[in-house]
Amino acid sequence: MRYIDAFVLPVPKKNLAAYQRLARKAGKVFRAHGALEFREFAGDALDSKFGIPFPKLAKVKKGETVIFSWIVFKSKAHRDKVNAKVMKDPFMANTDMSELPFDVKRMSMGGFKLLVAG
Repeated sequence: MRYIDAFVLPVPKKNLAAYQRLARKAGKVFRAHGALEFREFAGDALDSKFGIPFPKLAKVKKGETVIFSWIVFKSKAHRDKVNAKVMKDPFMANTDMSELPFDVKRMSMGGFKLLVAG
């Protein structure tokens, strides 16, 4: 059964181009190690009056936007294998976390199993 890792993170708008470059590279790494799909989306219509809007959920500060992304795997076991390979990949192993174009400590993430497919 399909499994995804999903992420929500605030990114300074001035860093969106740098984030996009980083995400493109990361996507290639994940796909090279077996991920089925890698997607990154920048917030656009975030002023929802229903529920908790993403900016509030992500504790967005002035000048930031929300990134929502996911990586698709065949199963949770497949995800674990791919992630282990990705973490050993030179690109990831040599990435300085302090130089990322966002604050890693403010990123939300989790693994999700498929509930409904339509």
